[in-house]
Amino acid sequence: MKNVIFISPNFPTNYWQFCRELKNNGLNVLGIGDQPYDQLSVELKDSLNEYYKVDSLEDYDAVYRAAAFFIHKYGRIDWLESNNEYWLERDARLRTDFHITSGFQEADMPRIKYKSRMKEFYRAADIPTARYHLVGSDKNCRKDCRAFIKEVGWPVVVKPDNGVGASDTHKLSNLKELTAFLENKNPDVTYIMEEFIYAEVNSYDAIIDSQGNPIFETGNVTPMSIMDIVNEEDNSIYYIVKDLPADTRKAGRAAVKSFGVKSRFVHFEFFRLTQDQEGMGKKGDVVALEVNMRPCGGFSPDMMNFANSTNVYKIWADMIAFDRSTVEDGPHCFCAYAGRRDGKPFVYDHETILKKYGEKIKLVGRIPDVLSDAMGNQMYVATFPTQKKLDKFYHDVLLCREG
Repeated sequence: MKNVIFISPNFPTNYWQFCRELKNNGLNVLGIGDQPYDQLSVELKDSLNEYYKVDSLEDYDAVYRAAAFFIHKYGRIDWLESNNEYWLERDARLRTDFHITSGFQEADMPRIKYKSRMKEFYRAADIPTARYHLVGSDKNCRKDCRAFIKEVGWPVVVKPDNGVGASDTHKLSNLKELTAFLENKNPDVTYIMEEFIYAEVNSYDAIIDSQGNPIFETGNVTPMSIMDIVNEEDNSIYYIVKDLPADTRKAGRAAVKSFGVKSRFVHFEFFRLTQDQEGMGKKGDVVALEVNMRPCGGFSPDMMNFANSTNVYKIWADMIAFDRSTVEDGPHCFCAYAGRRDGKPFVYDHETILKKYGEKIKLVGRIPDVLSDAMGNQMYVATFPTQKKLDKFYHDVLLCREG
C-alpha cells in the first residue's frame, strides 16, 4: 500500500476531497495540519487514516517531526503533497530531506517559483514573455528602473519575484508612483518590474502523468486583472471555459515539456492580448504570464468538475495510484465564479439572485477572509451552456445602483 502525506488537508476547505479519493483508491492517507482533530470536518476525518496536529505549519521542525513519526510508524512515504502554492517550497524541502522522489525537490524551486527564472523556460518553448528588470537595492536603483521604463514605456507592473497570487503587486503609471513604490517597498524582497501587457488572463489547467502527458485538461478566463481586484477592492470574476481553445492547449503542453512537469496538477497562466503590442504579438495571441505547480486556487477544482461533468479530485488521485485516469468527461458547459465585495450597492440582493438563477447555481457562500482580497466576500458559482447566458449572469450579479 502506498503511503501519502497530505499537508494542510483542512485548508482550503474543499481539499479534503483529494484525500477522500486517495483513500478510495486504497492509499494510506496521512494528514499533517494545525487544526485540532476534533475541529476537522467529518468528511476529512473519514478521508484520513491518521492525522498529526502541529502547533504551526510555519514551524518546519514540527512538520519534519510529524513526517518522521509517520515514516517510523508506516514505513517509506511514496508521496508528499499539499497542492497549495503557499507550501510549495515547504513540500519540496520535506521531499528532499526524506528522499521522497515523487515530486519537486528543493533544487527545482528556482525555475518554478521565481518569475524571472520562468521566462527562460517559456522562451525555450517558443512562447513570448514580457520584458523585465529586477529592481535593485543600491544607489542606482531608481536610475536603472527609469532606464527600463524608458525602453518599455509606462505603465509597468512590479511584484515580488517570488510571490503568491497578486500580493504586493503594483501598477506604476508615472514618476510619482515609481518614487512612492521605491520608498515603501519591502527591503527584504526582490521585485521584478515588467512591461505592462494589455490582455486578459487565460489559463491552462491540467493533471499530468509520470511521462509528462496530460490526462485531463481545461482552462479558465479572467477578464479582470487580479492585481486590480486586490488593489481597487473590486468584485472578482472568472470562468472555466466550455472547451479549451487550441492555442491555449498548445502553449500549455509546450510549457509542461519545457518545465519538465511530471505527476502534478498544474495551473499555467497566459495572457491573451486584447490589442496588438510591439514585441509581444497581435491581438488574440497567447503569451506567457507565469506557471503555478498546483491546482488553480479556491473553488476552481469544483468548478472544473461542474464545467466538464467530471471529478478532478478523483483524476488526480488516479494519477498517483495508477498513473492514468479512470474518469471520463461528460457534457461540457461554462462555469462562472462571481465574487461580490461587501459594501457595494448591488441592484439585486442575495435572495433575488438565488431565485432568478435557481438550479444554475452550484455553490454559494461566504469567502474566508484570508482569500477575500482576490475572491470577494460573497461567492456565486453557476453553470451556463452559452457565453451569452454567462455574460447575463455577471451583469445581474454585479450590477450596482448609480450614485
